[in-house]
This record gives sequence, structure tokens and C-alpha cells, in this order.
Amino acid sequence: MDCTEEIDLAAPGPSVIERYFTRWYKADVKGQACEDHCILQHSNRLCVLTLAETHPILQDGRTIKNINYKISNGCSRLNNKVAGKSKRGGQFLTEFAPVCRITCTDETEYTIYSCMRGRLLEVNEDILINTSLLLKKPSTDGYIAVILPKFEESKLVGENLLSREDFEAVVSKRAADVQAQPS
Repeated sequence: MDCTEEIDLAAPGPSVIERYFTRWYKADVKGQACEDHCILQHSNRLCVLTLAETHPILQDGRTIKNINYKISNGCSRLNNKVAGKSKRGGQFLTEFAPVCRITCTDETEYTIYSCMRGRLLEVNEDILINTSLLLKKPSTDGYIAVILPKFEESKLVGENLLSREDFEAVVSKRAADVQAQPS
């Protein structure tokens, strides 16, 4: 047996996200061009709601003025209280339930939607204190919320979402359409 295969020990391994999560995307949420969301689904069913790298908030050096989890006078995602092993008490979200509103310093406001059905387990209160987390680390420390789909629906999360490859095709088509437009 010949064991002379070379291994590059300096090459970085896959990140935790790449290793343990499946990325799903929702492009042009509610018909808003380029307002893309990303769902990171762990093998244990937990889903992490983040912004896709193509979302306008993450483009053009924007800065965030305010993040608001208060959806209406009677509904604030910050009031979400989950207890017990079965995660009772979490707010139930539908596919187009607003999770938060983000206002940039140029007064542009974006509503972030859940993109899936499930129970809201937690919102990331750290981004309220340090909004730059959302800009610098949207898939890790800057996540927006954690959602748990019903057990029977957990295998169907990706049914209404795009895979990484499909999402990249959508982004490529957008770029081609922009280049094809007359100046």
C-alpha cells in the first residue's frame, strides 16, 4: 500500500455553516427586486433566518439606522417567550410573516419575512445593540431569528425555497438582464 498522497494541511476546512447547515434561499421576497433571504437549516430541524449575500442592505456600503422587531401595536417579536423541551409558547409564523423591519441611514426600509412556516424560537437581540453584526457577519453572529418548523414540515422547508445552485442561477440571470438593458 502506497501512502504518498499529499495533503495540503494549510488549506482551510469547511466552515461550520458549510458543514452542518443546508442553505435555502427566497429570491425577490414579496416581489421586491433583490430582497433575498436565506434560511440555514440544520440537520436537527432548526432554521436560522439570515439575509442573502445579495440583499440590498449588504450592498453599496449601506449602514443601518434601526432594527425593529415590533411588527404592529399588538405584536412584537421581542415578546416571544419559549419554554420547555417542546418549545411551547413561541409565536407561530407563516411564510410571509414579518419578523423585523430594518431602516438604513438613507431612510430605505426593508421588511424581513420568515419565508417559512414554523415557531419563532428566538430573535437576535445582539443586532439591536450592534447593527454592524448584521452587515459584517449575516450568516453567523448577525442572524435575524431562529425558527423551528413542525416535525412533519421540516423535510418540506426547501420545497418553496431555492437551493444554492438555483439561487446562483437567479442571480446570474439578474446580472445578465442588467447588462442587456440599454444605457
